[in-house]
Amino acid sequence: MAATQAMLGVIQSMAAAMEEHRKHLTNLDSEIGDGDHGNNMHRGFQAALERLEGTDPPTPADALKAVSMALVSKVGGAAGPLYGTAFLKASTALSGKEDLSPEDVAEAIEAALAGVKQRGKAEEGDKTMVDALAPAAAAAKEAASAGKGVGEVFRAAAEAANEGAEATVPLTARRGRASYLGERAAGHMDPGARSTYLLLDAGARSLGA
Repeated sequence: MAATQAMLGVIQSMAAAMEEHRKHLTNLDSEIGDGDHGNNMHRGFQAALERLEGTDPPTPADALKAVSMALVSKVGGAAGPLYGTAFLKASTALSGKEDLSPEDVAEAIEAALAGVKQRGKAEEGDKTMVDALAPAAAAAKEAASAGKGVGEVFRAAAEAANEGAEATVPLTARRGRASYLGERAAGHMDPGARSTYLLLDAGARSLGA
């Protein structure tokens, strides 16, 4: 149950981050997309909190599944299905586990990445959230293998995601709405990569890392 409470804390921290950075993410998206990413992510995570309120999910996986369902139903554009898939695959990876090891967390992030790549047909270098999530998954796995704790695994993933998001700035987009802009997308950070970092950073901070 302690792991479930910790996961609920992570989700609450993520929701707070989406509220805090709503305008920032929307500004990023207005430069190369529809200009709604921040508002959509905020709405989706508020819906996740509402879905979880008054419930008592038995496992961390159940908590993540509730987030997935909320994001799919409330977040518009490409982000809803992609983030919904990410949280659903992470939930599936943790299915039936009441306690979470650092290895479990790394596997969940890896599963989220696989789901996003499959759903969005994107690879690293396409200027999407995959550019943040792929290095995050690799860093999480490395941190877990090195004997780091759960919070430290989140922190390693967040730092790698931040570098990955920064690396999207000079890229031209090959997927998503930004791909229609061609060369004009270069010079702007991908908003999905940025929100990926912000979510992982929020999770790390929730866990004291």
